[in-house]
Amino acid sequence: MNKEKFDVTGMSCAACSARVEKAVSKVDGVSECQVNLLTNSMTVSGDVTAETIIQAVTNAGYGASIKNEDGALKTEEDSNTTSADNSLKKTYDDISNGIFKRLYSSIILLIILMYISMGHHMFNLPLPGGKYVNPVSIGITELILSTIILYINRVFFINGAKGVKALAPNMDTLVALGSGISYIYSIINLYIMTTGRVEHLYFESAAMIVTLISLGKLLEARSKGKTTDALSELYELKPDTARIVVDGVEKIIPAKDVKLDDIFIVKPGEKVPVDGVVTEGVTSIDESLLTGESIPQDKFVGDEVSASTTNQTGHITCKATRVGKDTTLSKIIALVEDASASKAPIARIADKVAGVFVPVVLLIAIITFTIWMILGATTAFAISKAIAVLVISCPCALGLATPVAIMVGTGKGAKNKILYKNATSLETLAKAKNIVFDKTGTITYGTPVVTDILPAKGVNEKDLMRAAYSLEKLSEHPLAKAICEKAEKMKLLPENITDFTAIPGKGLKGNFLGKTLYGGNREYIENIAKPDKNASDLLNKLSKEGKTPMLFSENGNSLGIIAVADTIKEDSKIAIEKLKNEGLKVIMLTGDNEITAKAIAKKAGITEVIAGVLPQEKGSAIEKLKQSGITVMVGDGINDAPALTIADVGIAVGSGTDIALESADIVLMKNSLIGVYEAFRLSKKTLKNIYENLFWAFFYNIICIPLAAGCYYKAFGLELSPMIGALAMSLSSFTVVSNALRLNLFKINYEDYSKSDSANKADIISGEETDNKNSKNDSVKEDSSNTESHNKTNTNKGDNTMTKELKIDGMMCGHCEATVKKALEALDGVVSAEVSHEKNNAIVTLSAEVSDEVLKTTVEEKDFTVTGIEG
Repeated sequence: MNKEKFDVTGMSCAACSARVEKAVSKVDGVSECQVNLLTNSMTVSGDVTAETIIQAVTNAGYGASIKNEDGALKTEEDSNTTSADNSLKKTYDDISNGIFKRLYSSIILLIILMYISMGHHMFNLPLPGGKYVNPVSIGITELILSTIILYINRVFFINGAKGVKALAPNMDTLVALGSGISYIYSIINLYIMTTGRVEHLYFESAAMIVTLISLGKLLEARSKGKTTDALSELYELKPDTARIVVDGVEKIIPAKDVKLDDIFIVKPGEKVPVDGVVTEGVTSIDESLLTGESIPQDKFVGDEVSASTTNQTGHITCKATRVGKDTTLSKIIALVEDASASKAPIARIADKVAGVFVPVVLLIAIITFTIWMILGATTAFAISKAIAVLVISCPCALGLATPVAIMVGTGKGAKNKILYKNATSLETLAKAKNIVFDKTGTITYGTPVVTDILPAKGVNEKDLMRAAYSLEKLSEHPLAKAICEKAEKMKLLPENITDFTAIPGKGLKGNFLGKTLYGGNREYIENIAKPDKNASDLLNKLSKEGKTPMLFSENGNSLGIIAVADTIKEDSKIAIEKLKNEGLKVIMLTGDNEITAKAIAKKAGITEVIAGVLPQEKGSAIEKLKQSGITVMVGDGINDAPALTIADVGIAVGSGTDIALESADIVLMKNSLIGVYEAFRLSKKTLKNIYENLFWAFFYNIICIPLAAGCYYKAFGLELSPMIGALAMSLSSFTVVSNALRLNLFKINYEDYSKSDSANKADIISGEETDNKNSKNDSVKEDSSNTESHNKTNTNKGDNTMTKELKIDGMMCGHCEATVKKALEALDGVVSAEVSHEKNNAIVTLSAEVSDEVLKTTVEEKDFTVTGIEG
């Protein structure tokens, strides 16, 4: 056994979980043991058999079994409650129902008991027999009623006795002692009353204590059920059935029974049952469950599909590649479960206190009784104070303070595509001082795009792009792909090139219609074509902006320059600014040259850059930064795996890959740096909630135990009855859980930030800052070799955006809207497109001039009709 999960039964408080953890940790071969009171589960790592672990738990006075893979939870209340439903919330609902039935019966009998014991004596309420009622007969009636109530709530006595037998007293032990002493003392007094003496009876206290504690358990169980909402929702996402094909025959089977390499069919509107690869058909898949991307993704033969994503349109046949626990969704669920069950370092203090809490409380109760007897108090008064100490003390609040906050916090993150691997990463992130970003694929998109088209004098943009396209379509270079994609968006057709030659490290050469075309870097082209007088300054400027200029010529005459760059993500600058405002030191770490790195960093708002670092050297850079404080590394989870592992916290952005789940401490399924900022905010909020819970748990016991013991009675006349103590104890755990549930009110909204500054967003998308654009316009004005169209293009890239409204016919649903939106936003110069099939229009926000013809053609290629364009 390397790592195994167990369900633990019989635990009722933090003292129980501490006892189980201590017992298992002593077993030879166990390297780590974590017990979670909230989920009543245990995770054990080491070289030891499951049977040995179960025996160790049994010897400690509790029960254990290997955890059910369906995710059902067990608690101390479920020995008589089973559920065929695998939902965590349903399990807690069943527990709540069991407690409610017990509580309902207890309250009915308690009302009768309180009427007899207190209503008659305190308020002179009538009883059968009137003034001739015998006090002993009243006492016997109270004895019968209280005995029934104690029997209904016998779980406290059973679990309390088990704790004593195992030399591990727990919360149930305290409750059982408090209630039991009241009950036994009352029986003794009842016998004395048969001699004619009048004594106080405390049967109602014994019954009230267990009833109020049951009330607290009910509130606690229902609150716990709410903390597992996120996990419950993840389980509910799992598909129930799958359509597999066996010998050409379609069969519907449970999704959990699909085997590796099975062939399955997914029809429109159905969920993909397991991870697979498309073998037949074309469709669009809604992957928002995993990626947060609202636009459905087109899938073709050879493309991968993930379990629980929804097929939108086509009929596809797939081959199962990952099933059961290996699917992406299952791994995400396992990640969230592990994080919820893990312990944060801050929990160690509470665990240490909880480990000795109950024995200390028992000792305080004995001391309380003894001191009051020495001071001359009556036996009844001394017993009352001792009982109050027993029933008001609450180790549960200590035990729940951290795990409930971790459960809700990690669940809140999971709902918003932020996956914490463990509680330690959540706590550490909240205390971070440095945050390091990889450049390519993290701050930037990781895909080169054309940023500038600068034709020479007498050449227009289309002629330059057509010539470049004709050459580059024959090249395999990544920059060639950027030019080809741009030309295809411009609806250009390439020329037929002959005698094509690629010169490694320099450029390309080819012939068409008797002309010779050249394309490549500055050194290569300047030896062939006549340089423009101001070209050198322009090329230097482009390089300083982090762009790669590619020069083209025809028969020795310059055609112009096309600049290509890896542009930063539209929300990178916003996220980095937010992180800096939180007091974090933001650093960019990249293998790029210093000029390119600093240009990208400037656009992203980063002032500190570590450039020219090889992949194997990134770890050393992180180690140095760790010396100045807790350091977070943010990367794509693949090329940055070593650095993510070395950092105090590693965050993988936009990746659900196996390597990301292994190397990163936090995985952001949505490919947005806003997620890094939100993960930091959520971590801080959760840690603050834990502090609040711990303060309440310690404060409650520090204040209430002396009050219950009567420490303030002589000086201030303050005292606490056992019944009030029981009520306070019942509400203490509920208060902690309720406080943790406030984390569900924490708002995470990626869209709010992306829409906060549309003008700034437009600058980022185009890959240029406003000052770069203005200085570039000045440079263009001085460059007589550039055409009027070149100047016009740059002038349009001002600070202000513009909008156009397209009237569109043919859209019928949300998918139609998504198709049009995706097509329009793929165009250069388009910041955003708000599409409505109900209004039959699209409001397009532009950062640069885009012709009506291009907008119209783009929409009509998707089989819709543009009836007009305004703006």
